[in-house]
Amino acid sequence: MHLPESKSINTGKLKAVFNNTSASYKFYWFLSILDCIEQQKTTISKNEIFARMMGNAWYTVNYFKISFGSQDKLHETICFLAKHENIDLNESKEKIVDQLIKSKSQETKRALFHFDANVPHKFLSPWLGNASKKNMYQLSLLKDDLAPYALYKNEIILNEQWFDYLTKNIGLIKDFCFWNLTLFLQSRNPSVPDIPNKLNRPEARGSLTKHKTKFWDIVISTSDTPQQCIYTDNIIHKGDYAIEHFIPFNFLAHDLMWNLIPSDQSFNSSKGAKLPPLDIYFDKFYALQKQAVEIVKQKQPKNKFLQDYLSLFPELTFNKERYRDHLEPLITIAHNNGFEKMIT
Repeated sequence: MHLPESKSINTGKLKAVFNNTSASYKFYWFLSILDCIEQQKTTISKNEIFARMMGNAWYTVNYFKISFGSQDKLHETICFLAKHENIDLNESKEKIVDQLIKSKSQETKRALFHFDANVPHKFLSPWLGNASKKNMYQLSLLKDDLAPYALYKNEIILNEQWFDYLTKNIGLIKDFCFWNLTLFLQSRNPSVPDIPNKLNRPEARGSLTKHKTKFWDIVISTSDTPQQCIYTDNIIHKGDYAIEHFIPFNFLAHDLMWNLIPSDQSFNSSKGAKLPPLDIYFDKFYALQKQAVEIVKQKQPKNKFLQDYLSLFPELTFNKERYRDHLEPLITIAHNNGFEKMIT
């Protein structure tokens, strides 16, 4: 992916910022500066940038549980701040940022300013070289190398030409940064699906109403035998059940039917983002899915939700071993990334 060109500044040096990056800090530092630029700020406190770094990575860490690598302290800091500041893990970014900026806690301030040791001046290495921190702060005040910002103890001041360039191209530049961040995180989470959709907090989860009315209601209404919740064994009645993500949505980030089943509403709420033990639940899950597809194929052969199964079974001919072989590594990876297993 390419950056928009400019006659007044060297965009090649901005590309170089993200070469051979060993931690996520530069990505989140830059994204947080861009957030402030969208608010037309040219003088930005470091406290705000560090708080926004936490807010920008919050959902990726707490909801999707993406690994940043063993050397990266962003994950550790976010987990500490969530507990220390008593912030809900699903809180909105702006509320997280606002609380961290206004916090009077010295522990919170120390946690945020841990990143001041290297991130602000190391980001400017393509423009200023790799001098000492003190020298790089002094060099940033000069106009010769046209660095994006000047460094001060508690704030940065954006260069006017860079501010104009970034403001004019903010959408494309954010996309460029997210693209590079995706590559960075994918290299550390090679088996985790759909990294790009795990970089931000979705404004709202998609509705599963059609999954119920256009697929599972058909199964429940026309099955020769009553459908049971695979977790509780209770009978499921049309209009009185929840759609359950067998492997948590937080990990897969999709609503494909091969991972969805009807369940007791109360159990669905208590299960949350926990992982089901396959040894206990897979046989019931497989039998329910196989029966559902057979019923819908017979009743509505052109039902669009049948397409969700084609990546697993191209002819919609189910195979128990293949289904389990698809689910098992996903559950293992999710557990390794921090998702808890159900207690049975």
